[in-house]
Amino acid sequence: MKTNKIIFFFLVFLISFTGCQIKKHIPEGELLYTGASLDLEAPEVQDIKKIESELNDLLRPEPNSKFLGMYFGLWAHYKGEKEKPGFINRFLNKKFGQEPVYFSKVNTARTEELILNRLENRGFFYGQASSESKRGEKFAEVNYTAKVGQPYVLKEIQLERDSLEIEHEIQNLLAETLLQPGNRFDLNTLNSERERLDQGLKQKGYYNFNNDFLIFEADTNITDSARQFKLYLRLKNNVPKNSLVKYQIDQIQVFPNYSLDENTDQADTVQLDGKEFIQNGVVFKPELLNQYILIENGEYYNPNKSRLSSNRLSSIGNYQYVNLRYDELINEDSLGHLAASFLLSPMTKRSVRAELLGVSKSNSFAGPALNLVYRNRNLFHGGENFNITAKIGYEFQIAGGELTGLQSLELGLGANLIFPRVIFFVPIEEKFSYSVPKTKISFGVDYLSRGGLYTLNSFYTSYGYFWNANRFAYHEINPININITNLAKSSPEFEEILNNNPFLRRSFEQNFIVGINYVFNYNKINDPVRKHGYFFGLGLDFAGNTIYGLDKWLGSGNGKVFGLEYAQYGKADFDFRYHFNINKNQVIASRLFAGVGVPFRNSTSLPYVKQYFSGGPNSIRAFRIRSIGPGSYAPEETNLNSYFDQSGDIRLEGNLEYRFPMVSLLKGALFLDAGNIWLMNENEALPGGKFSSSWWKEIAVGTGIGFRIDIQFFVIRFDFATPLRKPFLPEGQRWGNTFDISSKTWRRENLIFNFAIGYPF
Repeated sequence: MKTNKIIFFFLVFLISFTGCQIKKHIPEGELLYTGASLDLEAPEVQDIKKIESELNDLLRPEPNSKFLGMYFGLWAHYKGEKEKPGFINRFLNKKFGQEPVYFSKVNTARTEELILNRLENRGFFYGQASSESKRGEKFAEVNYTAKVGQPYVLKEIQLERDSLEIEHEIQNLLAETLLQPGNRFDLNTLNSERERLDQGLKQKGYYNFNNDFLIFEADTNITDSARQFKLYLRLKNNVPKNSLVKYQIDQIQVFPNYSLDENTDQADTVQLDGKEFIQNGVVFKPELLNQYILIENGEYYNPNKSRLSSNRLSSIGNYQYVNLRYDELINEDSLGHLAASFLLSPMTKRSVRAELLGVSKSNSFAGPALNLVYRNRNLFHGGENFNITAKIGYEFQIAGGELTGLQSLELGLGANLIFPRVIFFVPIEEKFSYSVPKTKISFGVDYLSRGGLYTLNSFYTSYGYFWNANRFAYHEINPININITNLAKSSPEFEEILNNNPFLRRSFEQNFIVGINYVFNYNKINDPVRKHGYFFGLGLDFAGNTIYGLDKWLGSGNGKVFGLEYAQYGKADFDFRYHFNINKNQVIASRLFAGVGVPFRNSTSLPYVKQYFSGGPNSIRAFRIRSIGPGSYAPEETNLNSYFDQSGDIRLEGNLEYRFPMVSLLKGALFLDAGNIWLMNENEALPGGKFSSSWWKEIAVGTGIGFRIDIQFFVIRFDFATPLRKPFLPEGQRWGNTFDISSKTWRRENLIFNFAIGYPF
């Protein structure tokens, strides 16, 4: 309580001190403008709150900003503008200083005019606006008042027609007009209707039409009805003739290997479906490239088909630039005529990339890693993307008490081949207009040696499809997904661990996984114009059911295939994220993740590679990587078992983070993380790990502060976190933290540093 009083009086003193400092810097004859308020007297209509918010946005100028009641930016400006400001004051002025906004800069008459204009745009005509200034010794503010009556509403809309074909098209489009009788007059709606009509006409082939050629005229002189208006729509005078006719596509040329230096005079031309494919040699097979182009020779110009054709060509993945150009052709008939040219500039076909990484984990493991990637972006001249990846990584424990000296070696070789089309046993004509579904074939092998304890060999392969249904929705399905894991070598120490933990042994023994998985993502987080961004992810994974059916059908029923024991489980993941964008630089980001895996029939636990983990830089950052749970389980720190990741069948996590700018490219964050993992079945080797009705008592909670170097293409993240609640402690002792940062022991046990690339969610 005493500490709170000290903080309160300190803040009061700081606010008073800063206010006094500001006053003495305000020039004689000037008043500091502190802002304006608006009183709107208007009838209750549907969106009156939105209109009032728009009017408040018109109150100009913006006053100097405050922080905790203090004009810190203004104070920094005044201090930095002194005759000899010193280094610190110059720095504060450069980073945080704000030019003073004086009352002499306020034009109340202009603001009143803007308020009335906005109200008229919203249907409130013949309103009144006034203002009253309140002046103090050094400060001044303004109060605006706006009074309006009932708004004008639409009685009917009429099209003033002549005999032009385009006017018949407009009349047909008006059947779905945005302007309905009874709607309030709204300039934004009128503009939206003009744009809708313009897009509708372009869809019908009017290539040169523009929404500026349409004009609305409102008539409020209706004697039999008060507060109503008639709306007349017509074409403007002197609209260019070529804007009033439809355009037909007479020629389509495709250049699969376009460059400014390319000489197309000697290039080969292939005619296919009314299109000319012009290239030197066979860079891209015409019969394959033709599938991505939706426009056809002889049809009317359609901007949607043009845009979607460009999107589909871009989605192939091996073109750096896709440019669709239209040129007008001269013809004497009543139609317009166009020549379409697809100018496709490919990326470099082959590339090799090497990545040397330094890996540091919060569980005190560190070491170098090397990735080598070879890529061929057009393997069979049909846009096929072939990648080969080789990796080698070595980790050793740099500070682990009795476990110091543990090490890990990982080797891997993988490849994937992506076809920018559907590859199936029978021909399938895809119907996706937004982008092209792709077929992906993957395979690889991995070798893992952990400190002489065990050696693990694994093989994986998959066959599936992925596509974007629109700019927000992504789908991926792998009907064939195979993982084979072989515990090639294990030490007596590791065998003892497996003997003491039957569930862990089963997760290693079930080394044959055959299943199907599906992923769906709906992402509206990265749209910069949205105040509210959100992401929803769904993952489904099922394994062993087909093999089990064959096993039963063949009559063996021993739970093995090819001498390997297969796993059976079902798994579902839900990932929901919500971002509240306070402004362009400040965001409140949140995430809720829930996942559950259910072993059944042939399995008593999930395979180790399919289990959940909690803790680390992208999870609960106040705990070391994969060190939480399951449940209230507490591992012995000096036991070899502490070398292994703590895993479970159920995972529940929530995260909340406030992101804000600091200086230049440096951004800050305050965060709170909570969650845990649990087992589906009881495991004697992991007491307290089973999920129960009191699961909420076993939630781990942590908080911290982060620093991010936010460059345009990537983010380097540093997070410092400390636990608030430790679920492995006895009940009644789980909450609390001494926060003794001066203590080396406290820092070692409670201060967790996380280094990562990219935002956590």
